[in-house]
Amino acid sequence: MNGKKFNSSRAPQAVGLYPHARQVGDLLFLSGVGPRIPDSKEIPGVTLDDNGVIIDYDIAKQCHSVFTNIRYILEDAGSSWGKIVDVQVFLTNMKEDFSTYNRIYAEYFKENQPCRTTIEIKSLPTPIAIELKIIATI
Repeated sequence: MNGKKFNSSRAPQAVGLYPHARQVGDLLFLSGVGPRIPDSKEIPGVTLDDNGVIIDYDIAKQCHSVFTNIRYILEDAGSSWGKIVDVQVFLTNMKEDFSTYNRIYAEYFKENQPCRTTIEIKSLPTPIAIELKIIATI
C-alpha cells in the first residue's frame, strides 16, 4: 500500500471509497473536503428543494465549515493547520463567491500562507458550493 491512511471521526464521512487523508513520507494528502456536518448529511447554509436541488446557499457558512473539517482531519492525522503547504479550492460560482471566500480564507491563513489554486467547476458530488484539497507536512 502506498502510505498510511487516516480517517477522522470528527469529519464528515467520505462520499466514496477513499480515506480522509494519506501520509506518504513527511507529506499528508487530504482528499477533497467539503462543508458537510459530521455524522449528518446536513450542509451549513444550504436550502434544498424537495428534489435535492439547491435553492439558496450561504458561502460564508460553507467556508467556515469546510475549514473546521480540514482542521479535524489534519489534527487527527498528526498534522496541523500551520503545516499546510498547498491548497486547491473548487468553487461552483467563482463570480458570486470568490470575494467572500477570499476574505474568509485570509482570516484562516493569516499566519500560514500556503500555495493556492482556485478553480471554478460546474458542480460537486453533493449539493455544496466549495471543496478544498490540501497537502500538508506531518
